[in-house]
Amino acid sequence: MNSDNATATDEAVRQIPPRERIVAAARELFYRQGIRAVGVEAIAEAAGTNKMTLYRHFPSKDALVAECMRQFAQRVDAFWAMLDKAHAGDPLGQLHAWLKAMGENVIDAKERGCALANAAVELEDKDHPARKVIEEFKRAQRDRLIRLCQATGLAQPVLLAEELFLLIEGARVCQQSIGPEGPGVRFVRMGEAIIASHAQ
Repeated sequence: MNSDNATATDEAVRQIPPRERIVAAARELFYRQGIRAVGVEAIAEAAGTNKMTLYRHFPSKDALVAECMRQFAQRVDAFWAMLDKAHAGDPLGQLHAWLKAMGENVIDAKERGCALANAAVELEDKDHPARKVIEEFKRAQRDRLIRLCQATGLAQPVLLAEELFLLIEGARVCQQSIGPEGPGVRFVRMGEAIIASHAQ
């Protein structure tokens, strides 16, 4: 990149409101390095701002963590909306598409599992503001999967959804503990077998 391009890029970044820059920087740092490992100074520096500006938008690091979790959750909601649109009227097709997308995520070496599950492990304090966001998100994902499985007409849809939910949660943990070459490489095959076992 030449200096003119670098200047243009820097200027484009500066046009993004500070709050958005702070949240974007924090999301990436928390996901890649962990919540406890990242301080507000590092977040402010990555966002091209300072601690005073950060605290003007967020009263505490905990509040920033909670907002990051909300935004991670919103990205997942957008993914589900895309699936709904791409497979309108075809719940079984949507379920298979979900399985395929999750399988690609699990074997992606650049990924570190589920940002919300990772945060839940770090945030043992049940009163942390992000814990409510995480717990509500996970319950909503489980309920969403149950509704999708019910719409397919497959047998025992609630059991099917819970089997798939446990499979994806376990695969993401294995991705971190063993790596993308671990059991997660068989995620789609195992998921398809579970779905087939519920066919009437």
